[in-house]
Amino acid sequence: MSIKKALKEALKGVNIYLIGMMGAGKTTIGKQLATTLSYRFFDTDHLIEQLAQKSINQIFTESGEADFRVLETQVLAELSAYKQLAIATGGGIVLKRENWSYLHHGVIVWLDVPIEQLKIRLANSTSRPLLNKEELETKLRSLLQQREALYAQADVRVKLLTQETLEQTCDRVIQEIWGVLKT
Repeated sequence: MSIKKALKEALKGVNIYLIGMMGAGKTTIGKQLATTLSYRFFDTDHLIEQLAQKSINQIFTESGEADFRVLETQVLAELSAYKQLAIATGGGIVLKRENWSYLHHGVIVWLDVPIEQLKIRLANSTSRPLLNKEELETKLRSLLQQREALYAQADVRVKLLTQETLEQTCDRVIQEIWGVLKT
């Protein structure tokens, strides 16, 4: 039996929650994991935009980060009621203690990407309300410092390597989850 098939059976439909910094690849890897495991994929930021009928930037500008975080928790609560989901979360979802009660309904995977790589990935981003182009590296370091201990509470930590393909990274995530489930 392949590791992917064995993992799918071992998961018993438990959700996979991807956490990590913005630009870590949670959406891209989440979609690939969902396909590989025959799960459905959801991105909490995308669902928040649908719910609010506004972009994340608009929500931050018009209502503030606190209101965004309330919507984020509502979306996470809804998703945690389902099974067989791969869920890409927003980078700050770990900041609210309440969110951990929902995340713990599944396997939490921290996609850990070096700041230098995040800086390259986010250099041209216009959809990240917490980023300032002029101080991108400083802001990323500050956010990571604020969140790193929380990310470290994940069930699985996968350090992303720049030379890997999406498939190779997804295979490593699967191997890491399998390693946790076997023990």
